[in-house]
This record gives sequence, C-alpha cells and structure tokens, in this order.
Amino acid sequence: MSMPFYVSPEQLMKDRADYARKGIARGRAVVVLQYDQGIVFATENPSRALHKISEIYDRIAFAAVGKYNEFENLRVAGVRYADLRGYSYDRQDVNARGLANAYAQTLGTVFTTESKPLEVELVVAEVGTTTESDQIYRLSYDGSVADEHGYVAMGGLADRLVTQLADAWRAGLTLTEAVRIAVLVLGTQPEGEPRQLPASQLEVAVLERSRPRRAFRRLTGPALDTMLAEVGSAAPADAAPLTP
Repeated sequence: MSMPFYVSPEQLMKDRADYARKGIARGRAVVVLQYDQGIVFATENPSRALHKISEIYDRIAFAAVGKYNEFENLRVAGVRYADLRGYSYDRQDVNARGLANAYAQTLGTVFTTESKPLEVELVVAEVGTTTESDQIYRLSYDGSVADEHGYVAMGGLADRLVTQLADAWRAGLTLTEAVRIAVLVLGTQPEGEPRQLPASQLEVAVLERSRPRRAFRRLTGPALDTMLAEVGSAAPADAAPLTP
C-alpha cells in the first residue's frame, strides 16, 4: 500500500502565496492617490468594456489587479453587500471599512480552505468630507488588510511604483498633478526610459469630495486628453522628479 503524499501546512501556505503573487504580478498596475478634492484611480487598460476601477456605492470605489473573472465576482458581491446594508439600515451606514472587512473574510477563507487562492489584490476607498476622513484599504490575496494613506500601487512592479510615489506624492495635490504623477508612474519600465501612455490606453476615475451624493466619476474623452496635455506644464515645482 502506497504512503499518502504529505505536505506540511507551512509549505502548503507558502506555495499558495507564491502562486497568488505570481498571478497578481502579471497584471497591469493600478495606482491610487489622494489629491486635495478627493481620490484618483489610474491604470493601463485599453479595454473600454472590462473595467478594473468601478463604483461600489455613493462615495465608495473599488480597484483591482489579477484575474478579471475573480475580482469581478468580488465587485458584484460588494455592490450587493452595500445595497443590502443601505436598504436595511441607512445609506450612511455603508462605509469602506465594513466592505473591506467583508472582502477580507472572503479572501482569507478562500486562501485557507480552497485548493487555489484568488489571484487578486484590491483597493477599497471612500472619500470623506475632509482629506483626513478619506479611507483607503488595500487587501491582499490572503485576506490581510492595510490602511493606506496618500497613495497605493498594486500589480506588476508594485514595489518600484511605491518608491516612485513616495518621492513624488505630497499632500494637497491638484487633480491634474495627481493624474500627472499616476500616468508617469504607470509608464515605468523595468529598464530604459518610461513609456508615454496615451489616453486611449488608460482607465482613470475619481471620487470627488464636492459631488453631492455619488462621488464617482470616470475621466474620459476630452477631459482626460486635456489633463494629459497639461501633464508637462502642471508639474508642481517642489515635487521630486520621477525616474524609471
């Protein structure tokens, strides 16, 4: 009689983590930054139909990298969670913290009990009445949650992008300045000069503090073209230069 194949729990968790990280690293990066009037999301995405950045509720948005079918299922579940909670209690009771906790439970359960982890990494963000009340949560494939401030980068080359964001980001950025930083960072190459990304290759959205109820808005067409045309001239004088 053959002996059963044995893998230690430590090795099993390590293999699952490596598998998930490799899948996430293959995805195009997503950058999230706070600016003076809200939160901006940007990613390289030539598809006009398959979104990586989406609205969840009145003042909450969702961004993801990894396998589209997996994070799309999570997005739909988040919309249902928010709608049900808002209907059962009050719209003010729906917040990013509760949604992040719900996602963390789902991701953690799949990671520890299923044969294959979800190859996704998420950001759940909520714009508040002030910059200090903004909430940005980053969720990993294993259900861990990080409370972020200022900026987040996920996906391929995330470590390099975070380093660039740390050098370039500052409190009080305008929307144009935040988009400038996001686009330049997304154009980062492992080697050589950064790429110039046209508007047609980008997916950009914002949570605007000044909007009365639904804060989410996509930046497309002439609005994004104008903003990208101003990228060179709108650079803040005291911002650190971006390097590849």
